[in-house]
Amino acid sequence: MTESTPESGGAGDDDRLPPARSAFGAQTWKEIAYLLVNLPMVILGFVYVVGWLFLGTGLSVTVVGLPVLAIGLSGARLLGRWERGRARWLLRLRIDEPSPLRHRGVRGGFFLWLWTGLKDPVGWRTVLYSFIRLPWGIATFTVAFTALFVAWPVLPFIARVLTNGDRAMVRGLLSASDELERRIAELESDRGTVVDTAAADLRRIERDLHDGAQARLVALAMDLGLAKEKLPEDPDTAARMVDEAHGEVKLALQELRDLARGIHPAILTDRGLGPALSTLATRCTTPVTTTVHLPHRPAPAIEGIAYYTTSELLQNISKHAHATHATIDVWQAAGRLLIRVVDDGHGGARLDGGSGLAGLAARLDAVDGLFTLDSPVGGPTTVTAELPWRDRTPDGTPPHRTREARLSRKGS
Repeated sequence: MTESTPESGGAGDDDRLPPARSAFGAQTWKEIAYLLVNLPMVILGFVYVVGWLFLGTGLSVTVVGLPVLAIGLSGARLLGRWERGRARWLLRLRIDEPSPLRHRGVRGGFFLWLWTGLKDPVGWRTVLYSFIRLPWGIATFTVAFTALFVAWPVLPFIARVLTNGDRAMVRGLLSASDELERRIAELESDRGTVVDTAAADLRRIERDLHDGAQARLVALAMDLGLAKEKLPEDPDTAARMVDEAHGEVKLALQELRDLARGIHPAILTDRGLGPALSTLATRCTTPVTTTVHLPHRPAPAIEGIAYYTTSELLQNISKHAHATHATIDVWQAAGRLLIRVVDDGHGGARLDGGSGLAGLAARLDAVDGLFTLDSPVGGPTTVTAELPWRDRTPDGTPPHRTREARLSRKGS
């Protein structure tokens, strides 16, 4: 007897179906078993989908309707996983698992979790698969069961033809062809994070200008106005007020310089990440040792993100860690910019501890970065930030790292 080669879920020569067999080999019996199991499987899937949709839409007028729909789509994903496993085992169909749904409820909130779940393309494809499969599953079960007793000689051919239809459905609706859709959804979500971060930064700058330099300049203008009025009748007092105003001008200029440095420090633009981080370390209340090993400078945007990430980490060390020493290490590896900040403080830091670390993680995630925290109680605390290395010229830009690689790094 002749056995067929395993089918492939991808394009190319491996995707062509082998010719029908006439012998009752092991694979033929697996295909017959697949067709006979179709009936209970399609009934189970159809009942689940109909019951879930009926419950979710019926409750959609309440606050629990949409969450029920989102949770139901997660269940549909499990049905799809089971069907892919059944096709691999009985039909020898090689098909990849779709990427896991990227829920970000902790950092993005309940509504982001809800929206991500409701627009899950894998879940909705499985729902469509369950509807289409009901009449097909009943028909294939009936034909296979009848041929098992009536048309025995041609049963292998019938099983082959019918399971080819099943293979096509599994490939078309349950395959891992949603990566482009998933990437678009990720970019939409990340764009929202970037926009929110930019809006928060603008509000911070506006607040600093209004409460700092602007208020000081208004007071300065009033003092100079009073000095002008006193100049003819009391020159000494006017001179003293002008001297005080001169001091206020110096303070206002310093505040504006600090604000400009907070927007984008000149040393970062002129000399790069190493000198900028060294200068940043000198302003930290905790002694900091900085080591930077970079072959050349990355893109300005990456430098800026790395600088402000390190700045916020040092601020956290100054405010919360009670450390006596900290280290900053920056290097390039495998097309990525890595930053490791370690302090010998009391530890116990958490992403949800209100220290701003969750915001840092969200910002890095928005640019395909990673953020890991290791902070046992008693210390030390180690924070590692990873950013995509993008050269200052387009010719040196490395290829985009796939989402699977990011997920594998997160799981390691």
